[in-house]
Amino acid sequence: MSFINENRYTFYGVFAILLWSSVAAFIRDLSELFSPIAAAAMMYSISAIFLMCVMGVPKIKDFPMRYLLIGGFLFVTYEICLALSLGMANDRHQAMEMSIINYLWPALTILLSVLISPKKVNILVYPSILIAFAGVGWCIAGDQDISITTLTANISDNPITYLMAFSAAFIWAIYCVITKKISNGKNAIVLFFAATAITLWIKYFFSNEPSIDFTLPSTLILVIAGISIGTGYALWNQAVIGGNIILLGTLSYFTPVFSTLFASVYLSLSLSGSFWQGVALVTLGSLICFLVTRPKPSVKEACA
Repeated sequence: MSFINENRYTFYGVFAILLWSSVAAFIRDLSELFSPIAAAAMMYSISAIFLMCVMGVPKIKDFPMRYLLIGGFLFVTYEICLALSLGMANDRHQAMEMSIINYLWPALTILLSVLISPKKVNILVYPSILIAFAGVGWCIAGDQDISITTLTANISDNPITYLMAFSAAFIWAIYCVITKKISNGKNAIVLFFAATAITLWIKYFFSNEPSIDFTLPSTLILVIAGISIGTGYALWNQAVIGGNIILLGTLSYFTPVFSTLFASVYLSLSLSGSFWQGVALVTLGSLICFLVTRPKPSVKEACA
């Protein structure tokens, strides 16, 4: 493959990472414009339709049934937990805490891979994971001293959202490890997005959320958000074909920084120095995990 082609595919991957970094801010904004469940249902509907237009309508028979059932269940559960934890947070700052908790998944993915692997692993994996968790604690504690009492008090302020955020991180880690083994190289992301949208619509119709009220600005943000997520997945699929996967794999671990930076600007948030320190610790912990466990120069992302 030519150098120019590799650079093009690598650019696709970089752009996909940047698009994914906008997801948390968009979900929170849409939840305020509409309602948490309705916003998520509409956003994933647009993403699913966009992906079908770009990648084609998949045929269920082309995928292993075990992958569709297990992978689909994990994917749908993850996306719903993530979207609702962001949307149901008490305020925008707490929504950013949910976002950072979600980014524990890279370290958790490596931890699960290590636990089920018979190979000897670098001992640095375990303190690296603790660094990532310490970063989350730092973000939750804010300007207060980090202690069990402080963390418990802050989490008890809205326990359901914290539970969903932590659940999302663990579920995505399990998804990454399991689907790599049962997918047979197939990618049912279009079906999974459609299933997520359908599940959210069912949940919305059985909820007490208000009816949907569209305005021109909210509709534009909704369309942009849905297409951004869909474009991110579509570009990443292209990136892994011929891009510099080592560079992209390393860069992807900085997504918490990109996501927080975008959200702070888009949502007009003023984040404290301690919050940014927590973000840095989450990123550092995950990155060290990645570096000490990658086999050779050749690296494949666990999931895309």
